[in-house]
Amino acid sequence: MLVSLFKKIGVKFSLNDPQWGRGSQDDNRENQNNGSNGDKRPEKPSGGNDGPPDLDQLWRDFNQRLSGMFGRKGGGSSDGGGGGFNRGDVKGAGIGVGVIAIIVAFLWLASGFFIVQEGQTAVVTTFGRYSHTTLPGFNWRWPYPIQGHEIVNMSQVRTAEIGYRGNVRNKQLKESLMLTDDENIIDIQFAVQYKLKNAAEWLFNNRDQDDSVRQVAETAIREIVGRSKMDFVLYEGREKVALDVSQRMQQILDRYKSGVQITNVTMQGVQPPEQVQAAFDDAVKAGQDRERLKNEGQAYANDVIPRASGAASRLLEEAEAYRSRVVANAEGDAARFRQVLDEYQKAPAVTRDRMYIETMQQIFANTTKVMVDAKTGSNLLYLPLDKLIQQTDGAAPAAKQPAQSSGAPASGAAASNNSTSGTDTVYSSDVMRDMRTRDPRESREREVR
Repeated sequence: MLVSLFKKIGVKFSLNDPQWGRGSQDDNRENQNNGSNGDKRPEKPSGGNDGPPDLDQLWRDFNQRLSGMFGRKGGGSSDGGGGGFNRGDVKGAGIGVGVIAIIVAFLWLASGFFIVQEGQTAVVTTFGRYSHTTLPGFNWRWPYPIQGHEIVNMSQVRTAEIGYRGNVRNKQLKESLMLTDDENIIDIQFAVQYKLKNAAEWLFNNRDQDDSVRQVAETAIREIVGRSKMDFVLYEGREKVALDVSQRMQQILDRYKSGVQITNVTMQGVQPPEQVQAAFDDAVKAGQDRERLKNEGQAYANDVIPRASGAASRLLEEAEAYRSRVVANAEGDAARFRQVLDEYQKAPAVTRDRMYIETMQQIFANTTKVMVDAKTGSNLLYLPLDKLIQQTDGAAPAAKQPAQSSGAPASGAAASNNSTSGTDTVYSSDVMRDMRTRDPRESREREVR
């Protein structure tokens, strides 16, 4: 705007202008008129750029333009000379300077307008001291040097890298090497993502904000790792360590009033130092083999122990059953013996014969051949009981009918005395069959009754 105004006035501040500082054509005409009246000023060389510009002539030319612009005409001084300043020239120059001052003031005030984008905020300072923060949109503040502003991006997710720069392979050993609680050294690389929650605190409470966040992260991770075991940090406790680091960093940053909100802590790499990596891998493999063998042994124990426990329980139950059976049989035999004893005490001869007969019945029940040795002779009597039984099976029905019709006693046994011995008794086939088919338990039940 000032340039257009100067162009309108006609003032040129260009050294390439051949007429700069040498007056205008109107001045030349006035000089000619004045020369006709006898007041002829010495003419200056009309060459192009042979000398420095005439500042007095420049000032007179400027005043003339201002006077013509405000409806006044330029003229000489009261003494008729052309080298002084009249009152009209001074007044016109004052008005022009006022207009220029107003324009400059307007431009100065207009420089206080600024625009804040969405997700950003502007921090306004008055003479370098914090004044207030503005919301996104079109805002105004007092121009420089009274007030200034600085725009801060509040929605940007910033990242601080600890232990590396750009790539995990580009390690920073001073930051990554840490000592654990069990006096082992580990190499940790992790990244911290954070956002701003207070722009004024971010700008004025910390000198180097990004470096402050990095140092706080390093402090927090060293504290957490220093209280943990190496295996915990390397394997099962990585997520727990990241969570504890995030909480610890937030506490420290809030205490410093840094205006930072931690959003995420990501572990990029956790491993032993490169110098002992091979030995550590061997130790890890040995530990894995140990765990594998322990698991296999535990699986074998889980398979064998239940089986052994079941077999032991089965043997115990069988032993208990055998004991109960033996005890019960012994008690039954004892009770039966006492009953037989009572009967024997009442009738010894009858009981003795009965016991003999029952014993012989038990023996003959499973025997088909009987050898009888006479006491007085050397002849051996052979009784083929099976043959006798087979022969007498067909004759038994015919022998029973005459016996019943004649009224003879139904005695199934015929005792015959041996001529050689006189004391041995031989039973007939009917008696032997009855004795073999008799159940000894029936006789015992009768005895109990």
